[in-house]
Amino acid sequence: MNFRLDQQVVVVTGGAGRIGAAFCRAIAAQGGTAVIADTAPEAAGRLAAELCAAHGPAAALALTVDITSTRELDQAIATLQARFGRIDAVVNNAYPRNQNYGRKFEDVTYEDFADNVSRHLGGYFLTAQRFALHFKTRGRGQIVNLGSIYGVAAPRFEIYAGTPITMPVEYAAIKAGVLHLTRYLAQYLKPHGVRVNAISPGGVFADQPETFVQSYNQHTLGHRMLSPEDVTGTLIFLLSDASAHLTGQNLVVDDGWTL
Repeated sequence: MNFRLDQQVVVVTGGAGRIGAAFCRAIAAQGGTAVIADTAPEAAGRLAAELCAAHGPAAALALTVDITSTRELDQAIATLQARFGRIDAVVNNAYPRNQNYGRKFEDVTYEDFADNVSRHLGGYFLTAQRFALHFKTRGRGQIVNLGSIYGVAAPRFEIYAGTPITMPVEYAAIKAGVLHLTRYLAQYLKPHGVRVNAISPGGVFADQPETFVQSYNQHTLGHRMLSPEDVTGTLIFLLSDASAHLTGQNLVVDDGWTL
């Protein structure tokens, strides 16, 4: 069974971020070209230099891309087509949000709710739409959307007790929408040879408050939160020929948290 990604060009939105960078490292390690599509050009450039030094000059390319901009997405596609002659997959991983994101339910305004849903879910829609147009011309391609356990299950609000953080209502609505957008796109693009799947990770450790981490860990098999690298194997599987007959699916990687 082949998990290699030799000569594949894979775009990762939010590719310079915590999970995105791990995805890009895994893609490059499997012989693919990781296109680090991010709104942070300096971080993307540093990651691209790291990957090219480790795996060769074709291992990575940094592009500045805002997933809510049709112009920037189309320009990125044109740049990649001119440079490589192909794009094999796009990973919808970016996490756009405004400065008020993360408030408790009672404090979220309608304007902020609508803005954050538009940026994140709307950005995934727009990215999928623009890349799907390219994939349809090739008769093949892949879209992988990042969901979440909170698109699958209701939050356990008790694990946030006594901490300054919460599970934002926008996030739950966004990630539930991402999962059905995945199924919609898989059905819509099936006649064109385009596969669409989702990955729903559990909580990834990012220096959250210790009381939250301890409460979260009680619900997992390994009694710890995920690292970004814990999710990369599932992405490589989806991008590889090993998953050639998988589409419209959501793979939950949560160490048993949602059971």
